[in-house]
Amino acid sequence: MKYAEMTRLVGRLRCFDLALLVQAFPDKRPAIRLQLSRWIAQGKVIALRRGLYTLPDDARRISLDPALLAQEIFRPSFLSGLWALALYDLIPEKVVTYTSVTTRLPARFTNAYGVFEYRHLKSEAFFGSQQVAYGTGSLCVARPEKALLDHWHLSPGEWTLERLEAMRYQNCDKVDQTQLEEYAARFRRPRLMRAAKRWRQVAQQVDEGTVIL
Repeated sequence: MKYAEMTRLVGRLRCFDLALLVQAFPDKRPAIRLQLSRWIAQGKVIALRRGLYTLPDDARRISLDPALLAQEIFRPSFLSGLWALALYDLIPEKVVTYTSVTTRLPARFTNAYGVFEYRHLKSEAFFGSQQVAYGTGSLCVARPEKALLDHWHLSPGEWTLERLEAMRYQNCDKVDQTQLEEYAARFRRPRLMRAAKRWRQVAQQVDEGTVIL
């Protein structure tokens, strides 16, 4: 497998895996893996996680936003929690960790494009995602109501009114209260139902400008 041959094959892909190269080239798997290791050391290939790779910008013929890699790195998953809340401008902070939820065991990957964290949800709580346009592609991301609930669910402790206010939520009109409570009921967690009901008061305070930031 020569580098030019590989770049012709994968140059228009955001990422590619070892299995694709093994299928496309006559070289044995150990030889391909060894060659990839050499190219990684030379900066000609970028490792995203074990067995998944991308090309550097000067060799790839498609632009690459790190958020678009989140679902590719670990499947099944979709972006949620604080990252999604920042995407919807529901919180003022910039979030640098790409947080996703998955039905698989938790995982965390750090590569040249950032930190990708995957939090576990039971299968019955793995719902509420949508496709949204993002850069040159589309993201699978939690709806605003689900992003809130995932963050509350995965953060231990009671979400009191004071704790919710401390998050400095904004643009609360993007959250549908009825949908939020319906989603909360599907979790079957009393503390999430309580938090969802308290959200109504937080949203009202934000609309009236009475929350102290």
